Amino acid sequence: MASERPSTPPPAAAPAASSQPPLTPEQVKRIEINRLKAKALRSQREAEAQQQATNLAAGQKRPHSAVSRSDVAPNQRDARTSATLAPSAGKDGTPAPSRPLDSIQPARNFTKYVEYDFSKMTDTKGGFLTVEDDPHNKALHARSSGEEKPAHMTLKEWERHQLLKKLREQKSGPFEPAISADMSKNKTCRECGSMEVDWQWLDVFGCAVCNKCKDEYPEKYSLLTKTEAREDYMLTDPELKDEELLPHLERPNPHKSTWNNMMLFLRYQVEEYAFSKKWGSAEKLDEAYEKREEDKKKRKNEKFKSKLQELKKRTRVEAYKRSRQQGGGGGDFGDDLRKGGKHEHVWGRTVEGDDGVGLKTCVECGMQVEELEF
Repeated sequence: MASERPSTPPPAAAPAASSQPPLTPEQVKRIEINRLKAKALRSQREAEAQQQATNLAAGQKRPHSAVSRSDVAPNQRDARTSATLAPSAGKDGTPAPSRPLDSIQPARNFTKYVEYDFSKMTDTKGGFLTVEDDPHNKALHARSSGEEKPAHMTLKEWERHQLLKKLREQKSGPFEPAISADMSKNKTCRECGSMEVDWQWLDVFGCAVCNKCKDEYPEKYSLLTKTEAREDYMLTDPELKDEELLPHLERPNPHKSTWNNMMLFLRYQVEEYAFSKKWGSAEKLDEAYEKREEDKKKRKNEKFKSKLQELKKRTRVEAYKRSRQQGGGGGDFGDDLRKGGKHEHVWGRTVEGDDGVGLKTCVECGMQVEELEF
């Protein structure tokens, strides 16, 4: 039986003729006119964009219409439309806002909100206050003292400025005074005669001494704090604050930066004033110091005795109250509640009081009575 070979498929049928009718001459003419109008509009827009680009200054932004050519959907905002093109709709006759955000009004609770500029405020540890609130507050004017970096200076320039300021205050480096050719005009150390003196100490204390001698003679050139000068040499605050009497050097407080600056005094100047002018000698200063310590100890003992006497009185009153509450019957003032018997006062010697009236005190219970003599 002979095998059947696959036959070639029949050729595809020819496509049927289009059901749409051919364009009429009028339609062809209208299509050509629209094409020419679109081409002319495109050429006009390109010419306007080129003219605006040539007229723009350096760094000026081009308008959105020069960049975008696409049509914007009616439900989206067109950035090319200006406020003048927006429809002026409103009950009060005001033009409608050109942006959706302009129509958003704040809530009634936030209409009185005040926006403060925190960059111009200083934390005074008591709340944020402006300079107008308290013009006499030094803490608020701390920024005007020149401690903050100016905006036009870089960090490197600010560090260099601070370094030069420190050297200028210490009179060191390029700001150190020059040595004169006349040797009699040069300042020399009072100990070794060297010309390498500390110029800051010379300006503050009026003492010409070099750094080497300051380390070799600490008994003369060491610095004392205000507390040490007041406690050890018995100087008062008005004396320590008088710069003509005792000049001092100010340094930042090492314990806390917000505290007042330390006042440092030169030891030999403090001793010279205390020994020669105020107390007369070191021995008299020691005597005054010992007397002050004795008075301090005496006041401490008197305070302790007065508190002990008050404690005894409170203890007696509390014991009497407890006995009354327990139904013991109690007794009169001065009764011995421990033994259950009546207390008999043992009066001491009559002492005249401040008002001239005699006072007698019981030796055992401490009761006092006034005694009048006729």
